[in-house]
Amino acid sequence: MLNSMKIGSFIMEKRRSLGLTQQQLGDKLNVSFQAVSKWENGTTYPNVEILKNLATVLDVTVDEILDGSEKETPGLSYSKAGIDIAYTDTIKKEMAKHLQNNDKRVLNGLGPFASLYDFHFPQMKHPVLALKAEEPGSKQKLAIEYGYTESICHDMINHLVNDIVTMGAKPLAVLDTIVCGNAEKDTIKTLVKGISEACKENECSLVGGETSIQPLVVEPGIYVLTSSIAGVVEKSEILDGSAIEEGDAILAVTSNGLHTNGYSLVRLLMDTMPQIKLDKIDGITFMEQIMKPHTPYYRAIKGLLGRNVLHGMAHITGGGIEGNLCRVIPDGLSAKIDLSKIKALNIFKYIRRNGNINDEEMLRTFNCGVGYIIVGSGKDKNMIMEHVRQFYDCYEIGQMQKGIKKIVFENRINWL
Repeated sequence: MLNSMKIGSFIMEKRRSLGLTQQQLGDKLNVSFQAVSKWENGTTYPNVEILKNLATVLDVTVDEILDGSEKETPGLSYSKAGIDIAYTDTIKKEMAKHLQNNDKRVLNGLGPFASLYDFHFPQMKHPVLALKAEEPGSKQKLAIEYGYTESICHDMINHLVNDIVTMGAKPLAVLDTIVCGNAEKDTIKTLVKGISEACKENECSLVGGETSIQPLVVEPGIYVLTSSIAGVVEKSEILDGSAIEEGDAILAVTSNGLHTNGYSLVRLLMDTMPQIKLDKIDGITFMEQIMKPHTPYYRAIKGLLGRNVLHGMAHITGGGIEGNLCRVIPDGLSAKIDLSKIKALNIFKYIRRNGNINDEEMLRTFNCGVGYIIVGSGKDKNMIMEHVRQFYDCYEIGQMQKGIKKIVFENRINWL
């Protein structure tokens, strides 16, 4: 139980020992001197938003403020090592708000040692789990640096969901991990909020995870994100490419930009030409273009699942079309792709021109405007395209044929 009088006396004692007036302490914390007076009189407590800053100004820990006394010995403590338990507990309370959902399969919330998820699917004869882990790569460094903290969460979750949907799976639950050098409450809250909202948009639940504060491992201000997802698919409806056959149509679903790949190259370009950050492409700055969240494809695909019209799908990430589509093509078949049909986005044309990057490197590093590929029979291709076009542009770029090489490109992308 907190003792408001003891806490107030402790704050007053520390303030006076530093030679500060109530007004001066209030100015440092952006609060009124009346607020400081109320703390010291024991009528109110400093709120959660103020505690950490107050502890810093008074050169004590949050634990010591809430206890109303300094530790008697100069011994080591977790707080002095950079981790304040009382403060991290307040962060957890904020996180709990974003873990609340209406998913009846989630049987518990924040607090237990593990998350419980009801895996009973009476409508399925043989449910199979689809599992995947993902992190948003070096894009997250740019996101934290340039203020796209919430946006990067959508990148991570959209990427995760897109991957398992290629198998025909419905997304169910996500576990996130946030590793940081010091826990900044507002940043943690924004990250968890972003992850939670991205999960809701993809019709799955954020059920828990881990926030790991590692002050001697990660530099202050650095955040490393990763997440894992579980999805489910009826075993007989798994899409692994085995149904792909000669004559199938190869359909491209457009991307909105870089998604989460190619950022090491882009950062090199930015280091070489820092002025490009403010250049306008299609009416918005270069930075805004490259920080667009990864396109979520589940909503465009889910209506086609289980209808025996999809023979295979590929999420076009690192490695480009060749490095990803090959993963679902059966031996003895080859995807013949006409590069001249690809609708390259202007951001890729800009990067290619300013970086003096050859076509092979562009195709290996970026999606170049094709974020997802669907392979289906020729008789179903128009229906598939019509369905997907309710959400994103979708068009034919090739056909499956017999061959030894999994991917065969013909012609060139039009970069003009």
